[in-house]
Amino acid sequence: MDHLRYSGLPFEKQRSAFLGIVEADPLLVETLARVRAFALPDWLVVSGALYNSVWNQLTGKSSGYGIRDVDLFYFDDSDLSYEAEDAVIRRAARYFEGLPLPVEVRNQARVHLWYPQKFGQPCPRYTSSSESVSYFASKTHAVGVRYGADGQLELVAPFGLDDLFSFRITPNRVMDNQRTHEVKGARAKENWPEITVVPW
Repeated sequence: MDHLRYSGLPFEKQRSAFLGIVEADPLLVETLARVRAFALPDWLVVSGALYNSVWNQLTGKSSGYGIRDVDLFYFDDSDLSYEAEDAVIRRAARYFEGLPLPVEVRNQARVHLWYPQKFGQPCPRYTSSSESVSYFASKTHAVGVRYGADGQLELVAPFGLDDLFSFRITPNRVMDNQRTHEVKGARAKENWPEITVVPW
């Protein structure tokens, strides 16, 4: 059970292991360097590209296995129009051209405007990129990284890292996201059979 070697360890040890894996993954290194230079306000690389890379490293899979895209959040409430976000998305598409994975860019200041129509329920108005991570359907997926002013990688993990390192997908019932939790859990289990999906 070597893939579970960080399960149950104190948070600081898990944090160090997590950031070490991220900083050693060639796909993430290049992506984060480009994202940093792109310099969006309150940016955060979140979710799948991170936790999938950790699972890949711990199960001996290749870099990029099972990863569809890189999710890049930013927070800019100075202009909440669709056009303003679309302009950033178009600029990003040109900027990130050539990376092995597409980069999906979303302004977290706007989520409450389109979320009800897409998912059929209201969503709080977030105040930062970090806050939005705490509303993910599964606690396991609530991870984000960015470079701080000191040039060091910062971790955002509102629920800690033990679920991630225990290969356990745990529901986050702050909103009714049961379907998302189950669909993502089933897909993850296909790629990493070691995973346990905790029922909603």
